Amino acid sequence: MPDSKTSGPATPPRAARKPHSFTAQDVEIEDPYTWLRDPGYPEVSDPEILDHLKAENAYFESVMAPQAALTETIFQELKGRIKEDDASVPAKDGAYLYHWRFAPGAQYRTWLRRPVAGGAEEVLLDEPTLAEGQDFYRLGDLEVSPDDSLLAWADDSDGSERFVVRIKSLASGSVLDEAIPNTSGSVLWAADSRTLLYIELNENLRPFRVRAHVLGSPVAEDRVLYEEADDGFFVHIGETQSRAFLLIRAGDHVTSEIRLLPAAEPFAEAVVVAPREAGHEYDLDHAGDRLFIRTNDRHKNFRIVTAPVATPGRDHWQELIGPSDRHYLRGLDAFKDQLVVRERIDGLDQVRIRRHADGEEHYVAFPEASYAAGLGQNPEFAIDRLRLVYTSMVTPPTVFDYDLATRQLETRKVQEIPSGYDPARYVTKRLLATARDGTRVPISLVHAKDFPLDGRGALHLYGYGAYGLGMSPSFSTARLSLLDRGFAYAIAHIRGGDELGYHWYEDGKLDRRNNTFNDFADCARHLIAEGYAAEGGISISGGSAGGTLVGVAINDEPRLWRAAVAHVPFVDVLNTMLDDSLPLTPMEWPEWGDPITDKAAFELIRSYSPYDQVSAQAYPPLLITAGLNDPRVTYWEPAKWAAKLRATKTDDNLLLLKTNMGAGHGGKSGRYESLREVAEEYTFLLMAFGKV
Repeated sequence: MPDSKTSGPATPPRAARKPHSFTAQDVEIEDPYTWLRDPGYPEVSDPEILDHLKAENAYFESVMAPQAALTETIFQELKGRIKEDDASVPAKDGAYLYHWRFAPGAQYRTWLRRPVAGGAEEVLLDEPTLAEGQDFYRLGDLEVSPDDSLLAWADDSDGSERFVVRIKSLASGSVLDEAIPNTSGSVLWAADSRTLLYIELNENLRPFRVRAHVLGSPVAEDRVLYEEADDGFFVHIGETQSRAFLLIRAGDHVTSEIRLLPAAEPFAEAVVVAPREAGHEYDLDHAGDRLFIRTNDRHKNFRIVTAPVATPGRDHWQELIGPSDRHYLRGLDAFKDQLVVRERIDGLDQVRIRRHADGEEHYVAFPEASYAAGLGQNPEFAIDRLRLVYTSMVTPPTVFDYDLATRQLETRKVQEIPSGYDPARYVTKRLLATARDGTRVPISLVHAKDFPLDGRGALHLYGYGAYGLGMSPSFSTARLSLLDRGFAYAIAHIRGGDELGYHWYEDGKLDRRNNTFNDFADCARHLIAEGYAAEGGISISGGSAGGTLVGVAINDEPRLWRAAVAHVPFVDVLNTMLDDSLPLTPMEWPEWGDPITDKAAFELIRSYSPYDQVSAQAYPPLLITAGLNDPRVTYWEPAKWAAKLRATKTDDNLLLLKTNMGAGHGGKSGRYESLREVAEEYTFLLMAFGKV
């Protein structure tokens, strides 16, 4: 691969002119690249910073230019697997059937509805028109009013996640002159179809205040329904499946507090279901005269209780479904006649259906032994069919309707792959690696049937391992471009996710964070031992907190990897967790620890923080991505990391930093533009393996 030590962009001399150090927990910390943080953030206007990022982007383009034909070939493959005129399965909601559609060549969806009784199709929202002329466009919530006459939506035009709420008359097609800026992107109608709830962001971009806008009134006069005083708690809004109640939730990653508002009386005094208690997490739904509450008050895998709507407090909770070490209850939805529980048993997704009338219950039977499954779009309260979504490592995303009476699955849609796909060409497996502490860690694996098992093959390993977000063994059309070029693809279900239950999450956070990093390396070693790769024959990737994982992996055991890709990586962990002015920091302390007040947390974070632990050693080829407007992982984290690596590492392996100058945490928007970035990533991996 190209020589990054001699060919990479030089770090601007400003780094040497402005050394920076600070003291925390009585430790002096040097941070020579802090100048890359613009003091005017979230606005970035410092010309030296912008010039540095542009120089890195120019270097990225120059390195990748000789492989432009390969990148274009892969891009066309990825694009060829996407149905140009794709559409969703219509979902009935009252008098209308709602769906979305892509026009051929369109980057964004058009949202439509048509009367159930028959009649012309109506365009609700045309994203291509709204996105025209913009480098970035992202739609937030999209909600039709209960009387079907109005549409409220929120959109973000720069990736900063500061959404503008707008309202449209569906009769006239005109957009009302009542735009609401600086919101989280969530909108919620009250029952009167005149009152719209939304969430305001504070100066630190945290969702902290619920306001209600009454049509025709000045936005400046919108009433505050709830304001959160704790910087560590973010605010969310929702509604029960019955639509009888609006929900205001405040919480962090491990604690929640929910307030109920009658949908017909949005200005009534909200009722707190259970006051916040550190570590107590709950959510709820409603049917009849009862609330159905999922709570971890007595077991980390949760139980389900009921409570009267009139007296929802914990003194009135009655257990409906008890807790279990084996059954991890992940969520619930209360319909008119059934309670639907989403859970995992032995790490496998399950859907349990329980009848209100007599408590009879059963599980939906799915067709494969390893898969990912959950609820699809089910807007109505009274149902006779349940919409489900399903996939596996070899099965494209599938939409089922489950007949509640016959207990049969009806296939409504299987993702079409226009260029062709034969699942018989591939093999998927579930392996168990033994971590260094004896814990058995699952691995999901897919490869072509002729993949060699003698260590000669190329293997790509993906991981995340944070926030209790388990990685599903799901299908990827893009991944086929690696599989068809001789790669095996593995997902390490490491601790820090919740694949095997809530304890799996707890065993990879705070003072047990190192389990996450160790599991990843131990999964790699197991795959080597099983013949899927040789040492130094594995490429790795992860994004955001998964970027932390990648950063630790290449710091700790660089010879294990052939190449690494870190997307918007959270790598400046110590500095970020010490800065409570950043949007997410206070909310993140229950996940990573609070190094400001806790010396042990400070020392632990410092011991693994990828930026702080960069050392004078050889590193594998590395591709880093960033988003200039990213509010989650600020652009300077990957930029500082890349600069420090360039100045410190002893090898001549390639190091690339690509910053999206008009996007945020999710990279470029649009279904095709995002594929170009995947094609670039795959080209980089093929370069690393000498497959170009």
